[in-house]
Amino acid sequence: MLKADVLRNKKDFTNIYRRERSVASKFVVVFYRKNQLPYSRKAFLASKKVGKSVQRNRARRLMKESYRQLETQIPPGWDFIFIARHTILDSKCADVKKSMEAAIKKAGIIK
Repeated sequence: MLKADVLRNKKDFTNIYRRERSVASKFVVVFYRKNQLPYSRKAFLASKKVGKSVQRNRARRLMKESYRQLETQIPPGWDFIFIARHTILDSKCADVKKSMEAAIKKAGIIK
């Protein structure tokens, strides 16, 4: 069975991109919008600009772990798309977490 908290439909992605609400930080770009659900949904992307498949998978793993650590601070009811930047390759998980936290704070979602 598929997880409900993962963005999958093209319609959802286009709605988030169309809103043009995004925040950038050193390692990630975050697109976000409010949803009408009692839980948050998320997607983690890394384009080929980040590197080959090994580097892209590492970037996604770093973002997923960082989000897992920040998840308790984020209120429910948001859709997020986290996009890795090429600078994420030589970073550690703690650095990515700080970057994601700064981006979410800049968006005004957490204080």
